[in-house]
Order: sequence, then C-alpha cells, then structure tokens
Amino acid sequence: MESITSIIKERVKEDGDDQRIDNFLFKRFRSVPKNHLYQLIRSGQVRVNGKRIDANYRLQLGDMMRIPPVKIETKDSFHRAAITCVNFFSFTHLYEDDAVLAIDKPSGMAVHGGSNISFGVIEQLRAQNPSWKFLELVHRLDRETSGVLLLAKKRSALVELHRQIREGLVEKHYLVMVKGKWSNAKQHVKLALDKYVTASGERRVAVVTSIRPGNKPMSSHSIFKLDKSWDNFSLLDAEIKTGRTHQIRVHLAHLGFPILGDDKYGNFEINKRLAKDGGRGKNKLTRMFLHAHSLQIAHPVSGQRMNLRSPLSSDLQKFIDDLDRF
Repeated sequence: MESITSIIKERVKEDGDDQRIDNFLFKRFRSVPKNHLYQLIRSGQVRVNGKRIDANYRLQLGDMMRIPPVKIETKDSFHRAAITCVNFFSFTHLYEDDAVLAIDKPSGMAVHGGSNISFGVIEQLRAQNPSWKFLELVHRLDRETSGVLLLAKKRSALVELHRQIREGLVEKHYLVMVKGKWSNAKQHVKLALDKYVTASGERRVAVVTSIRPGNKPMSSHSIFKLDKSWDNFSLLDAEIKTGRTHQIRVHLAHLGFPILGDDKYGNFEINKRLAKDGGRGKNKLTRMFLHAHSLQIAHPVSGQRMNLRSPLSSDLQKFIDDLDRF
C-alpha cells in the first residue's frame, strides 16, 4: 500500500543535529528510492530555514526544515501485528549513561536488520526503549562474533566516538581460537584486502595478490599475541588497528590458522568434527570462537578513558576447560 505525506515543517532536534540532509531523509523515508529524495533536494523542494540547500548540508540544532509531500509505502496490519509478537532478547548492559550504551552481544545475532533479518540488535533496543530519542551503532560486529558492542544515545556522542575511531584512538581486543600451533609471541599482520560477492550473493573478503584495473584494495593491520596453546589449537589475543570487514578471520585464514567454527573462511572438516564430537561430549564447539573481549575509548562527554570488558561466554570457556582437562 502507498500513501502521500503532507508538507512537513519541523525544527531539527538532537537526533538530527550535525547530520547530512540526505542521510536524514534516507533514514526518515526508508521505503522511498534515494534518487527520488536527491531529486527533491536538487529541485529546491526540500528547504532549510527557507533556503535551498545541497545534499551535503549538515543540519544544525534548531534549523527549520520544509519537506514536500512524499509518496511512501505503508506497512499492512499483518506486518505490524508480527512486529508486536517478536520475542525480544534481554541484553546484558556492560555500561550505560545518558550518552552511551555498551552491551554484551551474543553470537548468532546480527547488529542490524537486513536480508531475511527483521530485528537485529539496534532494532530490538529501539523497540524496547521507545522513549530514547536517539540510538545508533558506534561500530559493528559480525553476526557470529560475541562481545562488547558500543552504541551512542546522542548524535554528538556518535560524532565524537567516530572521530576517535577514524584517528586510531580506540583500542579493540578479541579472543580467538585457531587451528594449529602458533609460535610467535607477537606478530603484526599488514595486508591489502578486497571485497567481493559470491555467486550465491554472499559478501566475502580476500587478501589481494594482484591489483585489478579499477580496484581499490583496503589496507588492514592486526596484531596477534599468543595467549595459550595446546597440541592442535592456539588461543590468541587479536588487536585490530583497522576495522575492515572480516579482517581477523581473513588474516588468520591467510596465515594458515583458520578460526575454529568459522563457516566462511575456516576449515569445514574440523568445524564439522568439533560440532559433532563423536558423542563424547568434550571439545564440542558449535559456533565461531571469536569474542570481542575489550574496548578502550574516551568517554565522548567527560573524556575519561573507558575500559569496557566482556567475559567469555560459558560455551567458549567450557571448550578451553576441556582442552586443559584432556
């Protein structure tokens, strides 16, 4: 179903402060094609303080916006009813104040909705806290990765935290279990990465071995430290200096140390064996062993250094305990 909005005149509140007008409109009108929204801006139908603006104009607190009538798709009653029936997850809060929220994200949950996923972490938290005027992800974690996830409850906090990430002022550490006997106490890995899409439509990343015409590979930097090793497995602390998609997973697979349980870049035979375990009940692992265990960042308001930590989940800790026992 479709409907047409009336002319919208409103002042910019905190959730829109310092946001580009095009991004503001994309978020407001998610079902409207972006090229149509750009056309409304270019034609002068979208105005701020009575004036024409460019798509890159950054809104300021108190600006008066005028948005013309827009044709949007409306959700039917069945879809609305389905949303109300969602069983929301009760997240563990590691830290919360008026500016930021840090949660312990479980493995298997996407951070945001997308293909075949209606409610990710961000959608669930918004639905659970309707009184919050603003909530956005500061960074992301893969669906299979557990651990510290930071969100901003104010746009000013989001802008400041993103600045720290861009300038390399944030320290992120992961605990990761790999197949093989890791020998180096500390190893820097710097590789160029390239994104691609498989024939089935899955997003993947690979180490660049040759530059293709028109290709712009991404630099990446990880630091791996040996935490503990056994005959066939090694537990590493992974610090990422760049936040590329699947960076840790691709780096370790390229070095010949695939992450246990990784269904994209790992050793599938080993993963299958660990998941089944022959019915013996030891060394069983049914998920990827990659856990974001700490994040250090300056508080966006006070400037005080924050050290957010997430303990290993019980299934990962049990896997380590079994390795020690047997």
